Amino acid sequence: MTPGSDIGAGGGLTEDGFLAGRLRILQPRDGYRAATDPVLLAAAVPARTGDRILELGCGVGVASLCLAARVPGLVMTGLELQETYAALARENAARNRVAFEVLAGDIAVPPGALGTQAFDHVIANPPYFAPGSGTPASDRGRESAQREMTPLSVWVDLALRRLKPGGWMTVIHAAERLPDLLAALGGRAGAIAVLPVAPRADRPAGRVLMRARKGARGPFTLMPALVIHAGDRHETDGDDYTEVARHVLRDLGAIEFGRGTAT
Repeated sequence: MTPGSDIGAGGGLTEDGFLAGRLRILQPRDGYRAATDPVLLAAAVPARTGDRILELGCGVGVASLCLAARVPGLVMTGLELQETYAALARENAARNRVAFEVLAGDIAVPPGALGTQAFDHVIANPPYFAPGSGTPASDRGRESAQREMTPLSVWVDLALRRLKPGGWMTVIHAAERLPDLLAALGGRAGAIAVLPVAPRADRPAGRVLMRARKGARGPFTLMPALVIHAGDRHETDGDDYTEVARHVLRDLGAIEFGRGTAT
């Protein structure tokens, strides 16, 4: 992500570049700010032109807009709890000339309009922090985006209900929450593939990308880790991404689960 520049009254927003500047995204200066996770999530979605996509908890729209930049002609919907973030997602879609319907609503009690729709893909980047853990963020928007208020099982339930038979759910989450993700599936999806995401080759994975297919019975696959940074420490003024990570984060590369690489 390139450095942000102040815009709006009082510097309340910044405009940030994603995918090497292909997307220009407005974000709250002091609220929840997207970085690499939604870009990785978008790269892991096996979408094709014409597919219908639902993003749960879409924030300011980074994951969906990154996916739209890679795969043209998608029909995209987002659901976001915080109206201020939903409004920014709509603005970001308009600024980047992407058709993206963003609904404001609660995953626990989704809008009625969502209940009549079925999707080829549901994607999500749920809050990582469990209730009561760590120090609450001073900004209410950031706290709401990062702290689990609705159980992870409810996110998974809604994703599976809104998927077509054979549709794909793709999630990025904290590595320590992988057992909860798998338990929440409850046998309702198969062909599960998990890709650990490690900051460096000698570090434990901090994130996991999980993909599962509704109603499938394929085997579970644990992929080799996707390593984000080269070397064992940061030693340059610029980024130190691995070749694969740079291809995904800068060049619209897709994450290929079958080979654990980017294409």
